[in-house]
Amino acid sequence: MKWVILLLVLFFMVMQYKLWVGEGSLVEVQSLNKAIEIQQAEFETLKARNDKLEAEVRDLKTGLAAIEERARTDLGMIKKGEIFYQVHDSVPPRTINK
Repeated sequence: MKWVILLLVLFFMVMQYKLWVGEGSLVEVQSLNKAIEIQQAEFETLKARNDKLEAEVRDLKTGLAAIEERARTDLGMIKKGEIFYQVHDSVPPRTINK
């Protein structure tokens, strides 16, 4: 009877080892869950960026307002009848006279 109890205790200890330290242990499961959370957060960020780009592409394909905005900001174009003003905020550098 002592051998059976000893064998059961030994089996119990082996099972506990696998639970705490072995493959698929609680520590490993927690670290994998943390990695999943990090990847989901990154996925949400990338999804928001992709949605924004998709909306911009859709606007460029269908509407003229997005094309006009791009032409004004990127190329500096103006409409007929508009007056273009260029404002410089910086003060011109002083020259040193010797």
